[in-house]
Amino acid sequence: MPATPRQLTERELAVDPVDAARLLLGSVIESTTDEGVVGVRIVEVEAYRGGDDPASHCYRGRTPRNDVMFGPAGRLYVYFVYGMHFCANVVSLTDGVPGAVLLRAGEVVTGSELAHARRPTARSAAELAKGPARLTGVLGLDRAHNGVDLTEPDATVRLLAGEPVDPADIRTGPRVGVAVAVDVPWRFWIDSPAVSAYRRGTRRTRVTADPR
Repeated sequence: MPATPRQLTERELAVDPVDAARLLLGSVIESTTDEGVVGVRIVEVEAYRGGDDPASHCYRGRTPRNDVMFGPAGRLYVYFVYGMHFCANVVSLTDGVPGAVLLRAGEVVTGSELAHARRPTARSAAELAKGPARLTGVLGLDRAHNGVDLTEPDATVRLLAGEPVDPADIRTGPRVGVAVAVDVPWRFWIDSPAVSAYRRGTRRTRVTADPR
């Protein structure tokens, strides 16, 4: 009988976002709603820091929008983008120091029927959570989940440890669609058909008011 997956802890996640990103690959984010349970194995992530990362929401300091990114670690940071999508991040580093890992893509491992109902246009299982907006969609996440403690046993959204990933199997490259720091190789992924397509951002000489 397989062992029950354990939850990741705040201590494990209170590390540099680059290290947290590697840790999250292969783990499972599981969401429970009135409709049921959906679990997604994480196969692609991006790391974001704070004051030294111009592509981060925290680059210009603390605001009501990015407050959750300042910790404690293990919280869910959910934001609305392009006026139509939600994206989910796992907060890392220590309390008061901003950092987070964007969940870019995953494989549905629990609740496939519900995931398909939420993403009826998906042409295959690999497309269900292929991309950050699709991932939050199949999990049923929105702004109401901002700040949820993923390390709490009774939380509606939890992070479960997966099978360890061999470091040699982790690939790295530039983050997707950022307007600044476009060549920083803080996107991490493992081999999976669910990994999203790479789209290079357009380099800017000035930081916008709302950097990714």
